[in-house]
Amino acid sequence: MSYPRVNRINEEYKKVISQIIRNDLKDPRISGMASVVSVDVTKDLSYATVYISVLGSEDEKTNTMEGLTKSAGYVRREVGKKVKLHHTPVILFKEDNSIEYGVSMSQKIAELSKQNSSDNSKPGGTDEINVEEENGIDDEKE
Repeated sequence: MSYPRVNRINEEYKKVISQIIRNDLKDPRISGMASVVSVDVTKDLSYATVYISVLGSEDEKTNTMEGLTKSAGYVRREVGKKVKLHHTPVILFKEDNSIEYGVSMSQKIAELSKQNSSDNSKPGGTDEINVEEENGIDDEKE
């Protein structure tokens, strides 16, 4: 069941938390390539799970997640100031690898299309059709 109010709050929190991470947090552990993918607020507005994607090495990812986890209280306070609701949810950060997965898939597709185009350009490639064989004409019988 979809809750339109919760969906609007999710989007508003996503914008506000992205802005806080980008502009307000001064923790050197947090990578500049961290982005908020989505926010999922429970329907009673007590918890907000923030999905973070970090492009970089594994060390950068772990450091960024540690820095964000340590600054969750500050982020919650700032969200409470910027979004006027009766209750400000507890913020939980989770790593999301969907952007990284999408980039790797697009690279694999590009490699496959490059291989297929190079295979098709060779003489006798898979796209060449022998018209005489399709029509049932064979040189050996004539």
